[in-house]
Amino acid sequence: MIFFSLFCALLIDHFRPTRAGEFFSGSIRMIAGCVRKWCDTGLVHHARMGWIMVVVIFTLPVLVVYWICLAIHPFFGLLWNILILYLCMGFRHYNHYFTSIQMALLSGENPRARNMLAEWCHDGMENVGDAEITSLTIEKALITVLKDVFGVIFWFALPFGPAGAVFYRVAVGLRKCWSDQNGDRNNFSRFSGRMSCWVNWIPVRLMAVSFAAVGNFEGAVYGWRNESSRWKSGNAGILLASAGGAMGIRLGVTGKHGEQGTGQDTGSGSFATDEPVLPHWPQPTIRFLQSTLGLIWRTLLLWLVLLFLFTMTFYLA
Repeated sequence: MIFFSLFCALLIDHFRPTRAGEFFSGSIRMIAGCVRKWCDTGLVHHARMGWIMVVVIFTLPVLVVYWICLAIHPFFGLLWNILILYLCMGFRHYNHYFTSIQMALLSGENPRARNMLAEWCHDGMENVGDAEITSLTIEKALITVLKDVFGVIFWFALPFGPAGAVFYRVAVGLRKCWSDQNGDRNNFSRFSGRMSCWVNWIPVRLMAVSFAAVGNFEGAVYGWRNESSRWKSGNAGILLASAGGAMGIRLGVTGKHGEQGTGQDTGSGSFATDEPVLPHWPQPTIRFLQSTLGLIWRTLLLWLVLLFLFTMTFYLA
């Protein structure tokens, strides 16, 4: 059921992309704001209670409906899985900006590409040079597919099914909601940031292993072991360093923009340090945008094949 639910949700999203993610994010912001008003007393354990309260509000109804659907007939459980995945995932969410920036760069319209990148990252890019646009676009695309695709798939594949997918989106969304209000100096943002890093811990490492499998294996492993420490966030460092190694490029050279430009969506606070990068990996050029798309698609295909084999083994055992 896991593979077929995922396959159908991706198929529907491909032919009819939804903007439900914006409604989902808006719902999280609204409820998170209300819960924070009730629970914000300056104490750490109240921040934890508030986080748990928001997660339960979203995940418990999804889990109850899932159990009811399974009790009636597994087919209704399958339909519920597809609906929740369709609302939580967004494989084509990054595609609009990514493709538009790619076309603008190919046409030599660098100012328009910079403006679209700033709109995508919700951050000013006035000081970003033309050579840095490609690198930041690749980093943003990789982190976006982690949040919108691979993280959701991993938590959906766990026993709680659709409730796991909703749990992941809420955990990632809460950090962004509460950090946008008062920065990272309050208990709510600190706790939600730690939880966001925790829920991404395994998906990031599975993605890094997948990059090594479908890309340059030695480069991905080398980047993971030697380059990931240049990021202040371990999750972002492993994800971007392994992806860069798999494609034979160096990411993170524009570290001063990383925290707001590429790390915001994962709640990782990710940006590279000013340590020197290895000279034998070139800075990404426009042609590596297409390489990034290929890496993402091959990784998704690998995950689908593994889930298909797992599903077949479960039903045939």
